[in-house]
Amino acid sequence: MSLETLRNPTRAVRAGPVAIGGGAPISVQSMCATHTQDVAATVAQAEVLASAGAALVRVAVDSKADAEALAEIHARTEVPLVVDLQEHYRLASAVAKSVAKLRYNPGHLHHHERGRTTRDKVAWLADVAGSAGCALRVGVNCGSVAPEYDERFPGDSIGAMVACAVEHCALLDGFGFTNFVVSLKDSDPAKVVEANERFARERPDVPLHLGVTEAGLLPMGEIKTRIAFEKLLARGIGDTLRVSLTLPNDRKHEEVLVGLRILADVAAGRFRSVPELTGLNIISCPSCSRVENEAFVELAEKVRELTTYAVDHDVTIAVMGCRVNGPGETDDADLGLWCGPRAVNLKRGGEKLGAFGYEEVLGRLKLELDRIIAERAPREEGRP
Repeated sequence: MSLETLRNPTRAVRAGPVAIGGGAPISVQSMCATHTQDVAATVAQAEVLASAGAALVRVAVDSKADAEALAEIHARTEVPLVVDLQEHYRLASAVAKSVAKLRYNPGHLHHHERGRTTRDKVAWLADVAGSAGCALRVGVNCGSVAPEYDERFPGDSIGAMVACAVEHCALLDGFGFTNFVVSLKDSDPAKVVEANERFARERPDVPLHLGVTEAGLLPMGEIKTRIAFEKLLARGIGDTLRVSLTLPNDRKHEEVLVGLRILADVAAGRFRSVPELTGLNIISCPSCSRVENEAFVELAEKVRELTTYAVDHDVTIAVMGCRVNGPGETDDADLGLWCGPRAVNLKRGGEKLGAFGYEEVLGRLKLELDRIIAERAPREEGRP
Protein backbone atom coordinates (compact mmCIF):
# COMPACT_ATOMS: atom_id res chain seq x y z
CA MET A 1 0.00 0.00 0.00
CA SER A 2 1.30 3.44 -0.87
CA LEU A 3 0.12 6.04 1.60
CA GLU A 4 1.05 8.81 -0.81
CA THR A 5 -1.03 7.53 -3.74
CA LEU A 6 -3.94 6.56 -1.50
CA ARG A 7 -4.28 9.98 0.11
CA ASN A 8 -7.23 12.32 -0.36
CA PRO A 9 -6.24 15.15 -2.74
CA THR A 10 -6.14 17.94 -0.19
CA ARG A 11 -4.69 21.33 -1.01
CA ALA A 12 -1.13 22.17 0.01
CA VAL A 13 -0.44 24.08 3.21
CA ARG A 14 2.96 25.45 4.10
CA ALA A 15 4.11 25.56 7.74
CA GLY A 16 7.57 27.04 7.45
CA PRO A 17 9.71 24.43 5.66
CA VAL A 18 7.09 21.71 6.15
CA ALA A 19 4.51 20.94 3.46
CA ILE A 20 1.20 19.53 4.69
CA GLY A 21 -1.29 18.04 2.25
CA GLY A 22 -1.11 18.44 -1.50
CA GLY A 23 0.56 15.03 -1.81
CA ALA A 24 3.40 15.83 0.61
CA PRO A 25 4.62 12.99 2.87
CA ILE A 26 2.63 12.56 6.08
CA SER A 27 4.54 14.34 8.83
CA VAL A 28 4.73 13.50 12.53
CA GLN A 29 4.53 16.19 15.19
CA SER A 30 5.04 16.37 18.94
CA MET A 31 4.92 18.91 21.76
CA CYS A 32 7.40 20.11 24.36
CA ALA A 33 6.55 19.28 27.96
CA THR A 34 9.14 21.65 29.40
CA HIS A 35 8.11 25.01 30.82
CA THR A 36 8.31 27.48 27.95
CA GLN A 37 10.12 30.08 30.03
CA ASP A 38 12.90 27.55 30.63
CA VAL A 39 14.44 28.40 27.28
CA ALA A 40 17.42 26.05 27.48
CA ALA A 41 15.32 23.04 28.46
CA THR A 42 12.70 23.76 25.79
CA VAL A 43 15.31 24.17 23.06
CA ALA A 44 16.95 20.92 24.15
CA GLN A 45 13.67 19.02 24.09
CA ALA A 46 12.68 20.46 20.72
CA GLU A 47 15.99 19.27 19.31
CA VAL A 48 15.48 15.77 20.78
CA LEU A 49 11.99 15.55 19.29
CA ALA A 50 13.25 16.71 15.91
CA SER A 51 16.10 14.20 16.03
CA ALA A 52 13.54 11.46 16.66
CA GLY A 53 11.71 12.50 13.49
CA ALA A 54 9.30 15.28 14.44
CA ALA A 55 8.79 17.67 11.53
CA LEU A 56 7.07 20.26 13.75
CA VAL A 57 7.30 20.81 17.50
CA ARG A 58 4.54 22.55 19.43
CA VAL A 59 5.13 24.88 22.37
CA ALA A 60 2.49 26.27 24.73
CA VAL A 61 2.22 30.02 25.23
CA ASP A 62 0.00 31.25 28.05
CA SER A 63 1.50 34.64 28.93
CA LYS A 64 3.58 37.53 27.64
CA ALA A 65 6.58 36.02 29.44
CA ASP A 66 6.03 32.78 27.49
CA ALA A 67 5.83 34.79 24.25
CA GLU A 68 9.14 36.50 25.02
CA ALA A 69 10.71 33.13 25.81
CA LEU A 70 9.39 31.69 22.55
CA ALA A 71 11.21 34.38 20.58
CA GLU A 72 14.44 33.34 22.27
CA ILE A 73 13.70 29.65 21.65
CA HIS A 74 13.15 30.43 17.97
CA ALA A 75 16.48 32.26 17.85
CA ARG A 76 18.33 29.28 19.32
CA THR A 77 16.96 26.44 17.20
CA GLU A 78 16.12 25.73 13.58
CA VAL A 79 13.37 23.27 14.55
CA PRO A 80 10.07 24.49 13.01
CA LEU A 81 7.84 25.52 15.90
CA VAL A 82 4.08 25.57 16.38
CA VAL A 83 2.48 27.66 19.09
CA ASP A 84 -0.49 26.37 21.07
CA LEU A 85 -2.58 29.39 22.07
CA GLN A 86 -5.58 27.67 23.73
CA GLU A 87 -7.34 30.45 25.73
CA HIS A 88 -4.77 33.11 24.86
CA TYR A 89 -5.48 33.85 21.22
CA ARG A 90 -4.63 37.54 21.73
CA LEU A 91 -0.96 36.58 22.05
CA ALA A 92 -0.92 35.51 18.39
CA SER A 93 0.56 38.79 17.18
CA ALA A 94 3.40 38.49 19.70
CA VAL A 95 4.47 35.01 18.57
CA ALA A 96 3.54 34.68 14.90
CA LYS A 97 6.96 35.69 13.58
CA SER A 98 8.63 32.99 15.71
CA VAL A 99 6.60 30.03 14.51
CA ALA A 100 5.66 28.05 11.42
CA LYS A 101 2.07 27.53 12.55
CA LEU A 102 -0.44 28.94 15.03
CA ARG A 103 -2.94 26.57 16.60
CA TYR A 104 -6.17 28.03 17.94
CA ASN A 105 -9.07 26.25 19.62
CA PRO A 106 -12.45 27.58 18.42
CA GLY A 107 -14.00 26.53 21.71
CA HIS A 108 -11.78 28.88 23.66
CA LEU A 109 -12.30 32.01 21.59
CA HIS A 110 -15.42 32.96 23.53
CA HIS A 111 -13.61 33.16 26.90
CA HIS A 112 -12.05 36.57 26.26
CA GLU A 113 -13.34 39.79 24.71
CA ARG A 114 -16.90 38.50 24.81
CA GLY A 115 -18.15 41.69 23.21
CA ARG A 116 -16.21 40.83 20.07
CA THR A 117 -17.69 38.34 17.61
CA THR A 118 -16.05 35.04 16.75
CA ARG A 119 -15.94 36.20 13.15
CA ASP A 120 -13.89 39.26 14.12
CA LYS A 121 -11.52 37.16 16.24
CA VAL A 122 -10.92 34.66 13.42
CA ALA A 123 -10.46 37.50 10.93
CA TRP A 124 -7.79 38.98 13.19
CA LEU A 125 -6.03 35.61 13.54
CA ALA A 126 -6.04 35.15 9.77
CA ASP A 127 -4.58 38.63 9.31
CA VAL A 128 -1.85 37.96 11.88
CA ALA A 129 -0.94 34.60 10.32
CA GLY A 130 -1.05 35.99 6.78
CA SER A 131 1.18 38.94 7.65
CA ALA A 132 3.71 36.67 9.38
CA GLY A 133 3.61 34.02 6.65
CA CYS A 134 2.67 31.19 9.00
CA ALA A 135 -0.06 28.56 8.84
CA LEU A 136 -3.07 28.12 11.11
CA ARG A 137 -4.51 24.98 12.65
CA VAL A 138 -8.16 25.00 13.61
CA GLY A 139 -7.93 22.60 16.56
CA VAL A 140 -11.35 21.31 17.61
CA ASN A 141 -11.39 19.19 20.77
CA CYS A 142 -14.25 17.11 22.16
CA GLY A 143 -13.96 18.54 25.67
CA SER A 144 -13.92 22.18 24.68
CA VAL A 145 -16.38 22.67 21.83
CA ALA A 146 -17.84 26.20 21.80
CA PRO A 147 -21.13 26.29 23.78
CA GLU A 148 -23.13 27.40 20.75
CA TYR A 149 -22.39 24.10 18.98
CA ASP A 150 -23.29 22.03 22.02
CA GLU A 151 -26.61 23.87 22.07
CA ARG A 152 -27.21 23.26 18.36
CA PHE A 153 -26.25 19.57 18.57
CA PRO A 154 -27.46 18.34 21.97
CA GLY A 155 -26.13 14.88 22.69
CA ASP A 156 -24.20 14.78 19.42
CA SER A 157 -20.60 15.68 20.20
CA ILE A 158 -19.39 14.56 16.78
CA GLY A 159 -21.94 16.69 14.96
CA ALA A 160 -20.93 19.67 17.10
CA MET A 161 -17.23 19.17 16.36
CA VAL A 162 -17.71 18.74 12.61
CA ALA A 163 -20.03 21.74 12.30
CA CYS A 164 -17.59 23.90 14.25
CA ALA A 165 -14.66 22.86 12.04
CA VAL A 166 -16.61 23.31 8.79
CA GLU A 167 -17.85 26.76 9.77
CA HIS A 168 -14.41 27.97 10.82
CA CYS A 169 -13.06 26.77 7.48
CA ALA A 170 -15.75 28.82 5.75
CA LEU A 171 -14.77 31.87 7.79
CA LEU A 172 -11.11 31.54 6.86
CA ASP A 173 -11.92 30.93 3.20
CA GLY A 174 -14.11 34.02 3.26
CA PHE A 175 -11.20 36.09 4.50
CA GLY A 176 -9.06 34.80 1.63
CA PHE A 177 -6.85 32.77 3.99
CA THR A 178 -6.37 29.17 2.86
CA ASN A 179 -3.08 28.22 4.53
CA PHE A 180 -4.74 26.22 7.29
CA VAL A 181 -5.29 22.67 8.48
CA VAL A 182 -7.96 21.20 10.76
CA SER A 183 -7.92 18.70 13.60
CA LEU A 184 -10.88 16.99 15.25
CA LYS A 185 -9.79 15.13 18.37
CA ASP A 186 -11.46 12.97 21.00
CA SER A 187 -10.19 10.43 23.53
CA ASP A 188 -12.48 7.81 21.96
CA PRO A 189 -10.85 6.37 18.80
CA ALA A 190 -14.22 5.55 17.26
CA LYS A 191 -15.34 9.17 17.58
CA VAL A 192 -12.06 10.36 16.07
CA VAL A 193 -12.63 8.12 13.06
CA GLU A 194 -16.24 9.22 12.57
CA ALA A 195 -15.52 12.93 13.06
CA ASN A 196 -12.64 12.96 10.59
CA GLU A 197 -14.53 10.89 8.03
CA ARG A 198 -17.53 13.22 8.21
CA PHE A 199 -15.36 16.30 7.92
CA ALA A 200 -13.38 14.84 5.01
CA ARG A 201 -16.63 14.23 3.14
CA GLU A 202 -17.68 17.86 3.60
CA ARG A 203 -14.26 19.46 3.04
CA PRO A 204 -12.07 16.99 1.12
CA ASP A 205 -9.79 19.86 0.16
CA VAL A 206 -8.66 20.73 3.71
CA PRO A 207 -5.60 18.90 5.12
CA LEU A 208 -6.24 17.02 8.36
CA HIS A 209 -4.04 16.77 11.43
CA LEU A 210 -4.86 13.44 13.13
CA GLY A 211 -4.79 12.79 16.86
CA VAL A 212 -6.44 10.85 19.66
CA THR A 213 -6.38 13.33 22.50
CA GLU A 214 -5.32 12.08 25.94
CA ALA A 215 -4.46 8.63 24.59
CA GLY A 216 -2.72 7.99 27.91
CA LEU A 217 -0.06 5.57 29.06
CA LEU A 218 1.72 2.93 27.04
CA PRO A 219 0.87 0.38 25.78
CA MET A 220 -2.85 1.26 25.72
CA GLY A 221 -2.10 4.78 24.45
CA GLU A 222 -0.55 3.34 21.30
CA ILE A 223 -3.40 0.87 20.87
CA LYS A 224 -6.06 3.60 21.06
CA THR A 225 -4.12 5.71 18.60
CA ARG A 226 -3.64 2.83 16.20
CA ILE A 227 -7.36 2.05 16.21
CA ALA A 228 -8.05 5.53 14.84
CA PHE A 229 -5.00 6.10 12.67
CA GLU A 230 -5.07 2.75 10.89
CA LYS A 231 -8.69 3.18 9.86
CA LEU A 232 -8.25 6.78 8.73
CA LEU A 233 -4.90 6.43 6.97
CA ALA A 234 -6.10 3.33 5.13
CA ARG A 235 -8.97 5.45 3.77
CA GLY A 236 -6.70 8.22 2.56
CA ILE A 237 -7.51 10.58 5.43
CA GLY A 238 -4.71 12.37 7.27
CA ASP A 239 -1.83 14.62 6.24
CA THR A 240 0.03 15.10 9.53
CA LEU A 241 -0.36 13.50 12.95
CA ARG A 242 0.54 13.60 16.61
CA VAL A 243 0.51 10.75 19.14
CA SER A 244 -0.51 12.10 22.58
CA LEU A 245 1.04 9.94 25.30
CA THR A 246 1.50 10.42 29.04
CA LEU A 247 5.29 10.24 29.35
CA PRO A 248 7.99 11.75 31.54
CA ASN A 249 10.13 14.40 29.88
CA ASP A 250 13.08 12.14 29.17
CA ARG A 251 10.81 9.79 27.18
CA LYS A 252 8.79 12.43 25.32
CA HIS A 253 10.42 11.51 22.01
CA GLU A 254 8.65 8.14 22.15
CA GLU A 255 5.52 9.93 20.88
CA VAL A 256 7.37 10.53 17.63
CA LEU A 257 8.69 6.99 17.40
CA VAL A 258 5.21 5.54 17.88
CA GLY A 259 3.82 7.84 15.19
CA LEU A 260 6.51 6.85 12.71
CA ARG A 261 5.98 3.18 13.54
CA ILE A 262 2.25 3.41 12.87
CA LEU A 263 2.90 5.13 9.52
CA ALA A 264 5.43 2.46 8.53
CA ASP A 265 3.08 -0.36 9.52
CA VAL A 266 0.11 1.04 7.59
CA ALA A 267 2.28 1.63 4.52
CA ALA A 268 3.47 -1.99 4.72
CA GLY A 269 -0.04 -3.34 5.25
CA ARG A 270 0.64 -4.39 8.85
CA PHE A 271 -2.57 -3.62 10.75
CA ARG A 272 -2.78 -4.24 14.47
CA SER A 273 -6.12 -2.69 15.41
CA VAL A 274 -8.05 -4.42 18.15
CA PRO A 275 -11.84 -4.74 18.53
CA GLU A 276 -13.87 -1.95 20.13
CA LEU A 277 -12.54 -1.13 23.60
CA THR A 278 -14.43 -2.55 26.57
CA GLY A 279 -13.63 -2.77 30.23
CA LEU A 280 -11.64 -0.26 32.27
CA ASN A 281 -10.56 2.74 30.19
CA ILE A 282 -7.94 5.09 31.63
CA ILE A 283 -7.60 8.36 29.75
CA SER A 284 -4.63 10.61 30.53
CA CYS A 285 -3.36 13.66 28.70
CA PRO A 286 0.13 14.02 27.27
CA SER A 287 2.48 15.84 29.58
CA CYS A 288 3.11 19.39 28.40
CA SER A 289 4.36 22.71 29.74
CA ARG A 290 0.97 23.47 31.28
CA VAL A 291 1.39 20.67 33.82
CA GLU A 292 1.77 22.44 37.17
CA ASN A 293 3.17 19.46 39.09
CA GLU A 294 5.37 16.85 37.45
CA ALA A 295 3.91 14.29 39.88
CA PHE A 296 1.02 14.14 37.38
CA VAL A 297 2.76 11.49 35.26
CA GLU A 298 3.56 9.38 38.31
CA LEU A 299 -0.05 9.77 39.49
CA ALA A 300 -1.35 8.44 36.17
CA GLU A 301 0.88 5.39 36.59
CA LYS A 302 -0.36 4.88 40.16
CA VAL A 303 -3.99 5.14 39.03
CA ARG A 304 -3.36 2.40 36.49
CA GLU A 305 -1.70 0.17 39.12
CA LEU A 306 -4.41 0.82 41.71
CA THR A 307 -7.29 0.00 39.38
CA THR A 308 -6.07 -3.25 37.82
CA TYR A 309 -8.67 -5.18 39.83
CA ALA A 310 -11.41 -3.35 37.88
CA VAL A 311 -10.08 -4.24 34.44
CA ASP A 312 -13.26 -6.06 33.39
CA HIS A 313 -15.64 -3.26 34.39
CA ASP A 314 -16.81 -0.65 31.88
CA VAL A 315 -15.54 2.37 33.78
CA THR A 316 -13.68 5.39 32.37
CA ILE A 317 -11.18 7.24 34.54
CA ALA A 318 -9.61 10.46 33.23
CA VAL A 319 -6.37 11.89 34.62
CA MET A 320 -5.65 15.42 33.37
CA GLY A 321 -2.50 17.40 34.07
CA CYS A 322 -3.63 21.05 34.02
CA ARG A 323 -6.42 23.52 34.65
CA VAL A 324 -6.82 24.33 30.93
CA ASN A 325 -8.08 20.92 29.82
CA GLY A 326 -8.83 19.32 33.18
CA PRO A 327 -12.22 20.75 34.14
CA GLY A 328 -13.98 20.23 30.81
CA GLU A 329 -12.30 17.08 29.54
CA THR A 330 -13.06 15.04 32.67
CA ASP A 331 -16.82 15.68 32.49
CA ASP A 332 -17.59 12.65 30.33
CA ALA A 333 -15.54 10.26 32.46
CA ASP A 334 -17.05 8.24 35.29
CA LEU A 335 -14.24 9.51 37.51
CA GLY A 336 -11.98 12.42 36.68
CA LEU A 337 -8.82 13.75 38.25
CA TRP A 338 -7.30 17.06 37.21
CA CYS A 339 -4.07 18.12 38.80
CA GLY A 340 -3.10 21.45 40.31
CA PRO A 341 0.22 22.53 41.85
CA ARG A 342 -0.46 20.99 45.26
CA ALA A 343 -3.77 19.14 45.02
CA VAL A 344 -5.78 16.92 42.71
CA ASN A 345 -9.40 17.77 41.95
CA LEU A 346 -11.56 14.66 41.94
CA LYS A 347 -14.85 14.51 40.03
CA ARG A 348 -17.56 11.95 39.46
CA GLY A 349 -19.04 12.85 36.11
CA GLY A 350 -19.59 16.60 36.24
CA GLU A 351 -19.75 16.70 40.06
CA LYS A 352 -16.66 17.87 41.92
CA LEU A 353 -16.00 15.73 45.00
CA GLY A 354 -13.19 17.85 46.39
CA ALA A 355 -9.46 18.55 46.20
CA PHE A 356 -7.05 16.02 47.68
CA GLY A 357 -3.30 15.64 48.10
CA TYR A 358 -1.46 13.61 45.47
CA GLU A 359 -1.23 10.56 47.76
CA GLU A 360 -4.56 11.08 49.51
CA VAL A 361 -6.56 11.14 46.28
CA LEU A 362 -5.78 7.51 45.46
CA GLY A 363 -7.72 6.20 48.47
CA ARG A 364 -10.73 8.36 47.65
CA LEU A 365 -10.53 7.32 43.99
CA LYS A 366 -10.69 3.65 44.98
CA LEU A 367 -13.66 4.32 47.25
CA GLU A 368 -15.57 5.99 44.40
CA LEU A 369 -14.57 3.30 41.92
CA ASP A 370 -15.84 0.59 44.27
CA ARG A 371 -19.12 2.48 44.63
CA ILE A 372 -19.58 2.65 40.87
CA ILE A 373 -18.84 -1.06 40.48
CA ALA A 374 -21.31 -1.93 43.25
CA GLU A 375 -24.01 0.31 41.77
CA ARG A 376 -23.64 -1.25 38.34
CA ALA A 377 -23.35 -4.85 39.50
CA PRO A 378 -27.08 -5.65 39.24
CA ARG A 379 -27.18 -4.37 35.63
CA GLU A 380 -24.04 -6.29 34.67
CA GLU A 381 -25.35 -9.52 36.24
CA GLY A 382 -28.45 -9.22 34.08
CA ARG A 383 -26.49 -9.12 30.84
CA PRO A 384 -26.91 -12.10 28.51
